[in-house]
Amino acid sequence: MRMLHTMLRVGNLEQSLQFYTEVLGMTLLRKRDYEEGRFTLAFVGYGDEKSTAVLELTHNWDTNQYDLGNGYGHIAIAVDDAYQACEDIKARGGKVVREAGPMKGGITVIAFVEDPDGYKIELIQQDENAHNN
Repeated sequence: MRMLHTMLRVGNLEQSLQFYTEVLGMTLLRKRDYEEGRFTLAFVGYGDEKSTAVLELTHNWDTNQYDLGNGYGHIAIAVDDAYQACEDIKARGGKVVREAGPMKGGITVIAFVEDPDGYKIELIQQDENAHNN
């Protein structure tokens, strides 16, 4: 078994695709409209779906916004340099909601960014001297 994807419901598909591809650097892997069901699925990620987990962005045509609830946490992305990643994301119009720095009570350098729908994405600096959280 392996993880295939995580699905997020998005209010504005084009805005979300712009964020995940242009701001976070993912690739649009596939996209399909389901007219009878009135929704579109778009899959984005950093690699081929056959070998890596990806994000499924689901846009229900008749819904512009979702309540994220209090059960959702975040998506985590490995980065070489969290400080530089934050600067790059801001330069591309992204919203950094927690600047890069050591996690509370630890040494792993993390940051958080927010997508157009309010979903949090954690950036975890990959350092051989730090432990993953």
